Amino acid sequence: MPTAQSVRAKTTPSSQLVSGLARQLAAHAPFAQMQPDQLVGLATAATMRYFAPDEPVLTPASGAVTQVMCVMQGGIIGRRGLAESAGNFRYDEGDLFPVGAALARRAVTSHYTAEGDTFCLAIPVETLETLARHSAPLADFLNRRIVQLLDLSRQALQAQMASQTLAQQSFEASLGSLARRQPLCVRPDTLLREALEQMQQQRVGSVLVGDGTGAPLGIVTRHDVLGRITLPQVPLDSPVSDVMSAPVLTLGVEQTVQDAALTMSAHGIRHVPIMDGEKLVSIVSERDLFALQRLSLKQVSSELRYAKDTSALRAAAPQIRALARSLIGQGVQARQLTALISHLNDVLAERLVQLLAQQHGLDMQRACWLAFGSEGRSEQTIATDQDNGLVLADDTTADERQRWLAMALDANEALDACGYPLCKGKVMASNPDCCLTQHEWLARFDHWMQHGAPEDLLNASIFFDLRGIAGATGMAGQLRTHIAEHAARLPRFMKQLALNALRSRPPLNWRGSVETRDVDGQAVVDLKLQGTAIIVDAARIYALASGIAATNTRDRLQAYGQAQAIPPSEWQAWVTAFEFLQSLRLRIQMDPETTRPMDNPNCLPVAELNTIDQRVLRDALRIARQLQQRLEMDYQR
Repeated sequence: MPTAQSVRAKTTPSSQLVSGLARQLAAHAPFAQMQPDQLVGLATAATMRYFAPDEPVLTPASGAVTQVMCVMQGGIIGRRGLAESAGNFRYDEGDLFPVGAALARRAVTSHYTAEGDTFCLAIPVETLETLARHSAPLADFLNRRIVQLLDLSRQALQAQMASQTLAQQSFEASLGSLARRQPLCVRPDTLLREALEQMQQQRVGSVLVGDGTGAPLGIVTRHDVLGRITLPQVPLDSPVSDVMSAPVLTLGVEQTVQDAALTMSAHGIRHVPIMDGEKLVSIVSERDLFALQRLSLKQVSSELRYAKDTSALRAAAPQIRALARSLIGQGVQARQLTALISHLNDVLAERLVQLLAQQHGLDMQRACWLAFGSEGRSEQTIATDQDNGLVLADDTTADERQRWLAMALDANEALDACGYPLCKGKVMASNPDCCLTQHEWLARFDHWMQHGAPEDLLNASIFFDLRGIAGATGMAGQLRTHIAEHAARLPRFMKQLALNALRSRPPLNWRGSVETRDVDGQAVVDLKLQGTAIIVDAARIYALASGIAATNTRDRLQAYGQAQAIPPSEWQAWVTAFEFLQSLRLRIQMDPETTRPMDNPNCLPVAELNTIDQRVLRDALRIARQLQQRLEMDYQR
């Protein structure tokens, strides 16, 4: 690196420096994905600039930005202008700034200052735009910086865990991108014999029934032949409509392989027709999705769904972690992975409750097994304890309630044996406070919302993220509707929730860098308490304030953003930050090589991250802080 004096004397890199600068650039995104000759051209057109400690680099008074800076050594601190409360931010080695202002040919809105002796490579905007037209990685990076960094992070993780990957077909692929197979279709009045003969001739496992004007009316599969035709001795000259399954679950071409897998697993089916608008274009089967897999979602869910006893469930439970580990190795995103984990946990809990209800002689149509917290939001990671409860019919007798509590105790102990530890806060169905009638739950929720004591606010943050898992799930829907309708009418309660959520802050120091704490000699951050929980809390508050009944964090942020006409780029950034933090949690929980200080599955030693992940972590925490500051402005006036 040249001295300050040499740079002051000559700002254009010499030919000797060009190759060195190109090598330095190649160590950082997005330059690492660019061709060597492109990097040489960029370094040749750029100028090296030196800034002394605390020297201003850019201010709103500097005028329209004509150059993008790349930090080569040192650091740049950005300080907000009018929005000083939004906090500072920092650019480290390899970071580009100010991209947005440069591409828009406008002045910056913040003040940029050098921290220590700082060298930056100043790249003319025209040069950057010209290169972007020939370099897709650079163009993507400029257009969507944090998303691109997140993609690079995911690619690095995928390469790291590729040897563990079992799934061959990307779960993120759209159904429209799969090879299309024209489904066999017949009219409702087609004789059963003819339909079966066509299935045999074309060697397919299903036939769709429809009138040719839109979505199929029904379906007959090979699996149906025994139960719907052979055993009932249905005459083969009957119309196929007599034995078809209806209605037919369909998916759109824009939906993903994961959506198809979840649909098949949740409904116990093997074929899903694919629609392009109102037009039937294809059909996918379980074999299409999992032919090359040794371990499939359907296989795991089937073992759980049809387990004969609790011992079989204990034996099958580890496969949930094995499947999750294989899927993260193929680059499945955190949102999809946590949904898959939650779905399989649901299947396990539902089957367990069914078995135990039968043993105790209880009717599950008189109760509903509830999931709270992360499972209620369908956002469970691997390391998760139990948060569950029971809602009972209002006419439940005292004796019947004791039988439900006995069943719940067996269920909690069995879940513990399956790898879901007992809740230290006793938020479990075997606790009488979590085993209430419908009326009692509603009264309890109303008490929390009307009084808002510290304990009430803590309870609301756990219990208001609820979902029905087994039994009469409509009871859970009524509870969620009641919460959504009443919370928005209580501004005092909403403000108390917000103020409670603002007590925890993202770990960023005054310079905008990640602020760690020392635990067992390691510099760590708690990704849950200092990261995802902040975004989860904000999403819950805004959803309740807007009467949004959704419990999933992504769904809440999207619904709130759209309802308030917030620019998509802003609420999508909230979602992206949340999902990256979730992906880090999943990674350290599933990687046996990751050290866990204090045996905390959410405690991340920052030094173990690569440079890309460290940058995305900082950006994700910065976005979480911005979301929290929006909450502060809305509720601390």
